[in-house]
Amino acid sequence: MSTVIDRPETEAQVRPARIAVVDDHESVRVGLKAAFVEAGHDFMLAAPNVADLIEGLAGREVDVVVLDLSLGDGSSVTQNVKSVQAIGAPVLVHSIADRVDLVREALAAGAAGVIPKSASMRTVVTAAATVARGEVLNNLEWATAIDADRDFAKAELGRREREILHLYASGLPLKLAAEQLGIGYSTAREYLDRIRAKYVEVGRPAPTKVDLLRRAVEDGILPGLDPDSDG
Repeated sequence: MSTVIDRPETEAQVRPARIAVVDDHESVRVGLKAAFVEAGHDFMLAAPNVADLIEGLAGREVDVVVLDLSLGDGSSVTQNVKSVQAIGAPVLVHSIADRVDLVREALAAGAAGVIPKSASMRTVVTAAATVARGEVLNNLEWATAIDADRDFAKAELGRREREILHLYASGLPLKLAAEQLGIGYSTAREYLDRIRAKYVEVGRPAPTKVDLLRRAVEDGILPGLDPDSDG
């Protein structure tokens, strides 16, 4: 007889995420709310625009905002992403797949990831939970949107800079990354500062390690992952 061993779940696995949705189609708002509630998450609010979201939250914190890009109130993508970030919430873009220009603008403004409206509810819920945990969402739609738009400027990184970024964004502490490349810690720090400066120059700032991981995926230095894959 086989023995089943119960493994305790981590806090990230059991803690429900606080989620809000911004979409100007009522049917989408209702559908997403039902999916998140059924999955056990704390659904905070569904709003037709960002202004109503902020007013409705009234200072309450959320872990992620699922945001449609094409809203009917005339607001810009950058304005909406920045306004949501200003209340302390990351943004998961939920939009139709052919709006590459708007997806690129949202990513440049700091959106944490992209999920197309053609994706299953399970994929959307999983992606939102990933972003809510503070993890980078490396998915196929993100990579496709960037590859399809060559105007999304890439930072011209040198060989050593790419090596440092690869190791550091992969999870190594900078000191160990420097040791692996046979250079001093101060030299590695200079490379990292130079990398960040180059990303600022092309309008894609990366002040945190998570941001650097995102840039490494965007620029092909690290591979992207498809959240629908079982591997």
